[in-house]
Amino acid sequence: MDRSSTLESGHKPVSTLQSVTIRFAGDSGDGMQLAGTQFTDVSALVGNDVSTLPDYPAEIRAPAGSVAGVSGYQIQFASSDIFTPGDDVDALVAMNPASLKANLRLVKPGGLILANGDAFNVVGLKKAGYEKNPLEDGSLSGYRVVVVPIDLLNAEAVKASGITGKAIDRCKNFFALGLTYWLYDRPLQPTITYLNDKFGKKHPEVAVANIATLEAGFHFGETTELLPVQYHIDRAKLPAGKYRRVTGNEAVALGLTCAAQLAGKQLFYGSYPITPATTILESLAAMKAFNVVTFQAEDEICAMGSIIGAAFAGSLAATGTSGPGMALKAEAIGLAVMMELPMVIVNVQRGGPSTGLPTKTEQADLYQAMFGRHGECPCPVIAATSPSDCFHAAVEACRIAIKYMTPVVLLTDGYLANGAEPFLIPDVSRMDKIIVEHPVEPNDPKGYMPYKRNADGVRPWALPGTPGLEHRLGGIEKSDNIGAISYDPANHDKMIHLRHDKIANLKPAGDPWFLTGKTSGKLLLLGWGGTHGSIKSGVLELQALGKDVSAVQLRYLNPLPKELGELLKNFDHVLVPELNLGQLAMMLRSQFLLDVKQLNKVRGLPFSVNDIVNGAMEILEGKKTEVETEIAQEVEAGGG
Repeated sequence: MDRSSTLESGHKPVSTLQSVTIRFAGDSGDGMQLAGTQFTDVSALVGNDVSTLPDYPAEIRAPAGSVAGVSGYQIQFASSDIFTPGDDVDALVAMNPASLKANLRLVKPGGLILANGDAFNVVGLKKAGYEKNPLEDGSLSGYRVVVVPIDLLNAEAVKASGITGKAIDRCKNFFALGLTYWLYDRPLQPTITYLNDKFGKKHPEVAVANIATLEAGFHFGETTELLPVQYHIDRAKLPAGKYRRVTGNEAVALGLTCAAQLAGKQLFYGSYPITPATTILESLAAMKAFNVVTFQAEDEICAMGSIIGAAFAGSLAATGTSGPGMALKAEAIGLAVMMELPMVIVNVQRGGPSTGLPTKTEQADLYQAMFGRHGECPCPVIAATSPSDCFHAAVEACRIAIKYMTPVVLLTDGYLANGAEPFLIPDVSRMDKIIVEHPVEPNDPKGYMPYKRNADGVRPWALPGTPGLEHRLGGIEKSDNIGAISYDPANHDKMIHLRHDKIANLKPAGDPWFLTGKTSGKLLLLGWGGTHGSIKSGVLELQALGKDVSAVQLRYLNPLPKELGELLKNFDHVLVPELNLGQLAMMLRSQFLLDVKQLNKVRGLPFSVNDIVNGAMEILEGKKTEVETEIAQEVEAGGG
């Protein structure tokens, strides 16, 4: 939290900061996700750059008051361009003892803890595993602790609304939200408008109660002597344009819809609900007006089969899933590769294997995307780098799928899917159209040849029912050009190479990578996917210290950019940060025969900027000469 000036406003001083990281934490029923989302929306509206990290409990019905049931929402908001939701928390809103216990390790020394004192009773402390009340035993002496009787003040604020029972307690998140709105100089009106729009017609008493406690929290901050300073964050100087807040999954949905419009196609999205990909389906279900058809399948295999049928019929087809669903789709993806039909498979990666960590992030499905199918079965693989970039990655995946008549795997992850940031809405009229060609006449004197290829090795996309273009597709090997079933060894060898070469030689539809720094030097940090924000922030911090460090974030993972090998040779060291045990690193060693170093983390959490800086410094200072540099493992209650 960088202090740049102090102003006077009313009877309390106002301190201007460059950035703040705040974390709302409480029981999974305390409304922390809603409070965090509202804080994010309002911060974006007042012009701050924002980056978020929703942190859901993995258990659907964890015991109330337990550490396992804690739900959190972290936001960094700033007056400058930021790329991560922040490493160390400046202010923690702890609605109960469990939320304090689960999140205290994230709060920076001297940071602010706003604690709901009413919840720190004998029962609450016992459920969280505390023997003594941490608000009273001196264990929090290194922090600025402000104890607020939120339950009591909330109940008093909503008394006149007419709500009763448990409904009263469900409003307390808005008291905490109002308090933070005052503390960080946020306006109330956008959230008041939200509450009226959501509840005003059907449940006006709920709107009245939540608005009343929101305002009560704000005025408590304004009048209490517990908070002697208010903070202000100036508007960020972002590129001019129209912005909206967007999560990664929302951006994927918008990108797929946009691509379908650019191609003049109906979008068919067939999917089976699975965490953390489900909200793509939910978002697309609301876009019927844009010629979007959604299908909730009975299982993952059915979902994959549905998009193969939709692609065959001429739609732009897509599906979304996570690692377990990719495993189930594998056979049908092989069928799509054999049939050479255009479609996009979005894998929103999560912690594994098996059920694993459904609500936590990971990057451990790269091997699966590359090799997790029967036989020689190549697919292009591209990766999104931020929540807003999910839009651009989705459009690019569709361009590749249609141009090269192939399934494309788009990798995102739980961190990107649920995280949010400002999205500069593009001018769609200036975006290049996606060219779609459907033949209407035979392409050979002998008739229509479904596997006769153009200069890029791509077969034609003939729509079923086109007179004279009747043809057979299926999973058994096809004879070259004709497409009839063939068991000929030489033909099989030829078709394997044709499918391989088509993918290996494809030309990226956009930038193959994103560079921060120079194209040569002492150390290159090479990443992919959702590690981009942490790597970029870490590299910028190191560059500010005069270190000879650059970063490249890959968009294309299959095929790897053709110039990548030469680029890597321009650096003395290459460090590959990944949220796995080194999957890209092994691919790089295999293809380029280089001794790349590893920085690995598999905790269900994204890299912090400190992780990146410390890992790079170890290489620069020669402290780590072995192939793998691992983050030190801490043994902490509740993970780490």
